[in-house]
Amino acid sequence: MSESDWLTERFERHRFQLHSVAYRILGPAPDAEDAVQETWLRASRHTGEEIENPPAWLTTIVARVSLSMLRARAARPETLTPSDDPNEPVAAVLPLRTPEEQAVAESVGPAMLVVPRAVAGLS
Repeated sequence: MSESDWLTERFERHRFQLHSVAYRILGPAPDAEDAVQETWLRASRHTGEEIENPPAWLTTIVARVSLSMLRARAARPETLTPSDDPNEPVAAVLPLRTPEEQAVAESVGPAMLVVPRAVAGLS
């Protein structure tokens, strides 16, 4: 398996988790998907160094991308439409597939909802 195929397979395996992290930081599902796509673009430029923990590496990238997008959003405020309600549970957007993903969503979700308020206070 080539390095590109290996990275693609790992990314697709963890796409749901990455989307969940981005959704909890950014809110609206389209913004979260944009963050996941940007994560793929950055990850695909990987030079070939050994990645010891692909899920953690990808989660770090998506978190940094999401926080950058959040800071940019704070610089240019937007109005949300009713369908973009950040309090809408992620389960309404993406179905949870495994008990492990359900546990991650339930434990990480409330903590990540605090991040936008903390980042907004930094501006």
